[in-house]
Amino acid sequence: MDSFVKRLDASIWMLVGANLIPLFGVVFWEWSTFEVVALYWLENVVLGGVNILKMITCSPSQDQEFGNEAGNLNHRIKVFLVPFFTFHYGFFCFVHGIFVFALLGEKDGNGGMMSQGPGLGGLSQLVERAVEQGGKWAVLALVLSHLFSFATNYLGKGEYRRISAPQLMFAPYARIVVLHVAILFGAFAIVAMGSPILLLVLLILGKILIDVAMHNRSHQKLSEAS
Repeated sequence: MDSFVKRLDASIWMLVGANLIPLFGVVFWEWSTFEVVALYWLENVVLGGVNILKMITCSPSQDQEFGNEAGNLNHRIKVFLVPFFTFHYGFFCFVHGIFVFALLGEKDGNGGMMSQGPGLGGLSQLVERAVEQGGKWAVLALVLSHLFSFATNYLGKGEYRRISAPQLMFAPYARIVVLHVAILFGAFAIVAMGSPILLLVLLILGKILIDVAMHNRSHQKLSEAS
């Protein structure tokens, strides 16, 4: 327990604080399950943007076997990987957003979508729902939290010298698969049971715990690599 508490650095406290805003939204602003998950979907877009910054700035130290050539190769491959990641991850978020909308979007009395439905119109509505009723503060807090971690851990602690662009190419997907499979199944169950506030609160708290665990795991691996 003591070792776990010691790993709770400032970036984790910011991450926890940012994640507490949806909890406030559920209790005081009457956020629905759809609005909470829409915010979490938008956080994926933020993570993708931060990962692009990481790919651009990563500069792994020279390798014992290949020397400076390893670092030079990493910089050359960025020219291909950064645009490829932008397109690939963007398309991944697009499909993920359509799935969120189709699963949790509000229905009319006949079971059809009350809004434009999946597609660009549906994704624009996801963004709108994620930032209304205080959601803009939640989005801002999440952006600041991830940028703070980028500045303090990735740049400040030299993580950018211990990871390469090809490794970063796949880094965000592990978090999305683990976290959002759990969130979507939990959200679907909550909606099926009539969206009780207590279960929605538990979903948010569970997301915070998973976020902290995955944050610790990723930064610990890079710390051990040093």
